[in-house]
Amino acid sequence: MLPAPERAVPRWRWPLRPRPEVVRPFLAPSSPWGAGHRGLDLAAGPGAGVSAVEAGVVTHVGRVAGRGTVTVQHADGLRSTYEPVAGSVAAGDRVAAGDRLGTLEPRASAGAHCVRSCVHLGALRGQAYLDPLPLLTGRGRIRLLPLGDR
Repeated sequence: MLPAPERAVPRWRWPLRPRPEVVRPFLAPSSPWGAGHRGLDLAAGPGAGVSAVEAGVVTHVGRVAGRGTVTVQHADGLRSTYEPVAGSVAAGDRVAAGDRLGTLEPRASAGAHCVRSCVHLGALRGQAYLDPLPLLTGRGRIRLLPLGDR
């Protein structure tokens, strides 16, 4: 008999309340400059409050490619990025998990990234983009292992 699975403990909390629908998943690029989707798109209405996924220090609040962006550096070396967000924090601010970072900008100012209004959540370690979903759910990728001599 197999032991009961351990309960998954998320490292990050969802940046929107209630928990949003993932409208577009992470898709790793085949190379650093290749096509892909370097984050999650989370359904939300314009003006929705966007919160920090984990405690950290705000390192960037500004506009990139015409969209409002906020970046938070976390103690474990990861960075979380949020767009299109009109930031209500400033670079250097310390934030706790769940603290408000800003509000979702109207779709018109966000370009055409999402078919409908969404927050794009990114996760980085150094220059490498990671899938934020396992950080939010506590579940990693499924990997099959051998079960002994069977």
